Amino acid sequence: MNTTYMAKAETIERKWYVVDAKDMTLGRLASEVAKILRGKHKPIYTPHVDTGDHVIIINAKDVKLTGKKLDQKYFRYHTGHPGGLREIKYRDLMATKPEKVVYQAVKGMLPKNSLGRQMIKKLRVYRDAEHKHEAQKPEVLEIKF
Repeated sequence: MNTTYMAKAETIERKWYVVDAKDMTLGRLASEVAKILRGKHKPIYTPHVDTGDHVIIINAKDVKLTGKKLDQKYFRYHTGHPGGLREIKYRDLMATKPEKVVYQAVKGMLPKNSLGRQMIKKLRVYRDAEHKHEAQKPEVLEIKF
């Protein structure tokens, strides 16, 4: 009798990957990183278990948005007060907080539940090429598309 393998949270070995976002398209980068955070690149992938790896994204300031998205796309958030909807153009957000642009793009591609909140904690985004995770010995991950 064959049984389906179900991964256990305590037996999963997690790796660390570094992704260089220089000259990459935002959406394509985000979808590949979300796949790694979910663990879909592993043969032991189990939908209800966080089987993903840690991802460090560097050079977030050099990520590309195609078309007219820099001027036409808005980052919207609400302060929680009446009339508190705020909008920031992506051109302004890329100039001040490019890490937030990449983070939100990846977060939007993860499940909207407690499992997704657990997965997004394994993502680190840095504006420049320096990061503070050398002790984890991250592998460089080449993303091709």
